[in-house]
Amino acid sequence: MADEPGPRKPFVRWHLPQGLPSGPFAAYLLVIGLTVACAGLVYFLVDRPPPLIEEAVAAAPAASQTKPVNSLKLPFRRPRPLEFRMLTLAERDDMVEVTPDGLRLPKISFDGWMPWIAYARRYDPSGPTARVGLLMINVGADEALMTRVIDELPGEVSLAFLPGTPDLPRWMKRAHAHIHETYLLMPVEDPEGLGERGIRAISPKVDGAENVKRLQETMARGEGYVGFVMPTPGPVSQSEEIARPIVKEIADRGLGLIEINPGPTPTAMYRLATKLGVGYARTSTVLDYKLARNGLDGNLDRLAEWTGETWPGRPARHDFGVLQPDDEAIDAIVAWRRRLAHQNAVSLVPIIGHFECRSACMERLQRQPDQLRP
Repeated sequence: MADEPGPRKPFVRWHLPQGLPSGPFAAYLLVIGLTVACAGLVYFLVDRPPPLIEEAVAAAPAASQTKPVNSLKLPFRRPRPLEFRMLTLAERDDMVEVTPDGLRLPKISFDGWMPWIAYARRYDPSGPTARVGLLMINVGADEALMTRVIDELPGEVSLAFLPGTPDLPRWMKRAHAHIHETYLLMPVEDPEGLGERGIRAISPKVDGAENVKRLQETMARGEGYVGFVMPTPGPVSQSEEIARPIVKEIADRGLGLIEINPGPTPTAMYRLATKLGVGYARTSTVLDYKLARNGLDGNLDRLAEWTGETWPGRPARHDFGVLQPDDEAIDAIVAWRRRLAHQNAVSLVPIIGHFECRSACMERLQRQPDQLRP
């Protein structure tokens, strides 16, 4: 019958054409071929970021030059001056003499740097020419008060440390970190027999060589200070015979000298300092005098008012006062500094701003001209 199916063809097994590789090697070739094919599809079909065109990068600066940007012009700001001179370690070491006994004493460097200038705190000379200053003396008798003095008082307040202060070099470094100018109290024999433990005081009862030795022992107690403070007038400051070897040692080592002397007559120390070329400052203003009207607050205000008084033909005044550390004094100074910030008649400067340097002193400074810069 026509619609009956014909006989089925027998099943024939397919074989690879002769000449093609077979076995495991053929499987490897197949895998490699499929991998290459997939990679090609990915390359042509998947979106990619545009390539970096070197010409466009090179042209970018040129485009920015053709379209300048108008930026806001900032007001001029005077750079903040450095509070202390930046001295290298070698310059500092050159201002130290190590004695055979192991004492580290200040000295004038080979280049002519004197410690009383090198370690003085700098200030802005463009401020009001009428200047006031504060010197806190006897710092170190009480550690808690010393901490408050260093940490809370304005940096313009200069500090005079007792040479017997425990761990004095560390406290002086801390004072410098809080931008305080530092001094040492000169240990002078007290008529009442009072004195610091472990400190041999300068005495009118011993010869000049012994007093110089005692002064050197005091010098070695700290480093980085400007000079000495003579706390009270007495035989040591008023007798030229006693004062001469002391002032000469201070001069030879390039230190400064401050006298607290309420008397109107110049002392032997002042005359010797002028003759030997020592930087010198003097005050008779004791601010924490207990019987003063309105107390310490009134004295601070009167100091600023007197200094700020001006009239034609009269040079600007300057003066500094001294006081001792206590909580009341610290609080009063902090409040007074805030009041000073709202006026422009006087400027508060460290005690170096109240030093005088006469002709012999200026001649010595000229050995190192950088010392004449403010």
